[in-house]
Amino acid sequence: MLKVKNVTKYYGDFKAVDNLSFEVKPGEIFGLLGVNGAGKTTTFRMIMGLLDMTEGSITLDGNKIDYNVTDKIGFLTEERSLLTKLTVKEQCIYYGVLKGMKEEEIIKRTKELLEKFEIPEYFDKKIKELSKGNQQKVQFITAIINNPKLLILDEPFSGLDPFNVELFKKQIVEMSKNGSMIIFSSHRMEHVELFCKKLVVLLNGKSVLEGELKKIKEQYRKKNILIKGDIDIDKVKKIKGVLEVTNKADEYEVKIEDENIVDGVFKYVSKCSNVTKFSVEEPSLNEIFVAKVGESYEK
Repeated sequence: MLKVKNVTKYYGDFKAVDNLSFEVKPGEIFGLLGVNGAGKTTTFRMIMGLLDMTEGSITLDGNKIDYNVTDKIGFLTEERSLLTKLTVKEQCIYYGVLKGMKEEEIIKRTKELLEKFEIPEYFDKKIKELSKGNQQKVQFITAIINNPKLLILDEPFSGLDPFNVELFKKQIVEMSKNGSMIIFSSHRMEHVELFCKKLVVLLNGKSVLEGELKKIKEQYRKKNILIKGDIDIDKVKKIKGVLEVTNKADEYEVKIEDENIVDGVFKYVSKCSNVTKFSVEEPSLNEIFVAKVGESYEK
């Protein structure tokens, strides 16, 4: 288990992380979210032992994280960190050796992962000859070459098309099922919702929202009603407790203050013609994020 307990980090007088605590258990995919400058990268670096914390503690399976345990950690950075003049084989050997692996083991693992990501023919190609998407695949492969016990993913889907996002998702889920602890960070809230059952949202280095995603959504009073049919938007807007009505493609989204407003909206809609859908939905994580942080990352 990864335990981050009461961690604070100062850069001079600037407090980058403020009394942060969370746990990630084996098999969990945990979301660490926040706007740029919120403290995510500093937290990642402290977890990996690259930065010393000012206060608090970080342990992996009860042990302080140092060079004795970093071989069990994988990290995919948001920025590309590939040596572009190397071949894929040479790049993977370089990272694998740093993780204490033997060359024969690295080559076998590299070939297995290249097959999984459907680029086996790139084994001897130079990194600079690959597309951005395929470079991202290679970077991901180098992050998981050692079958890490703890995997940190910072914007893992950057530069990927939908088909390759699915390949990444499949591998991430497979690793969690095999017991890896995964910390997932993304500005795309719909990606976070696909994976993370638990999360922390940082603002100015401090947690402003944390817990199980399901409970966070249940506790957030505002709900959405999706309606298909012939309704008068102006009349719906006049219903007490209705915050906003938006026409989205072939349906309407009605934002309401809380569940108590549902009956009033339903009473009106039941009198309308051609109504084929009336569905009360939990808010999206992006809506909750915006409410807490004040900035949207939906693309």
